[in-house]
Amino acid sequence: MKRRTFIQQTSAASALIGLGGLTLSSFDTKKTKRITILHTNDVHSHIDPFGPNDVRNANKGGVARRASLVESIRSINPNTLLLDAGDIFQGTPYFNYYGGELEFKLMSMLKYDLATIGNHDFDNGIDGLYAQLPNANFDFVSANYDFKNTVLDTHVKPYKVFIKDDVRIGIFGLGIELDGLVGKKLRKETVYNYPVEIAQDMSRILKEDEACDLVICLSHLGYYYKNSPETISDLVLARKTKDIDLIIGGHTHTFLPKPTIEKNAIGKNVLVNQVGCYGLYLGKVDFYLETNKEKKADGVTIIV
Repeated sequence: MKRRTFIQQTSAASALIGLGGLTLSSFDTKKTKRITILHTNDVHSHIDPFGPNDVRNANKGGVARRASLVESIRSINPNTLLLDAGDIFQGTPYFNYYGGELEFKLMSMLKYDLATIGNHDFDNGIDGLYAQLPNANFDFVSANYDFKNTVLDTHVKPYKVFIKDDVRIGIFGLGIELDGLVGKKLRKETVYNYPVEIAQDMSRILKEDEACDLVICLSHLGYYYKNSPETISDLVLARKTKDIDLIIGGHTHTFLPKPTIEKNAIGKNVLVNQVGCYGLYLGKVDFYLETNKEKKADGVTIIV
């Protein structure tokens, strides 16, 4: 993709978001550090783009096109992280034939930095997921799945801290309740813990103990359940916690043209974003941090 075309597509949909009541005029661009967060969710083994005759998604998607977009963005800002919010597996014959090997190898070629685990990532069982880990040159995080009595014990961490341009970025993962979605034979002794208390603990650890400037949750809980508003979801999680700057979601295949702004438990802004499914879109959130740690964000969804 040509740089001019890329800039035109992204700037047309961007939305300036003040965090902590800040405005754009609060920032001295000469002193501001920019961290770019790119993200996908629910790609579901869609490797190829949709064909020209597809009724809904003609000529959209495809890993090769996503790779070009990611490369273009990294060339503009090397302080970029690429994340995935789960359900990497299941949805095309590629998964049926290769069992996830191709998906992980391609994500490694795109230099994904981190991912969390969705319910469909258990579709070949926990042993099948474990067998494919050597093909993933990136880590997995999940704070509310307890894998201590399974083969994934020690292979999935609750969180990871990245440092970009001296900015500390802490990222933790959350997964959906597996009962009713993933059979006992597939998940084995995996234990699900309720996400709100886990998220409160993780965000405190990242903010205070790890001294992170940005705290991000990679969630596979679902955006929001209108018919069951108390069910844990990304919006509910945002309202009931503090210290999270961005929740990157999955599971409900929700397309958001720009991040939702939600108030947290102490009245501060949290960004919540999800970019549909099947690799049709790439999420992009830019955080701008001043030397005094004040920050703002600029969110956009890019058509692949």
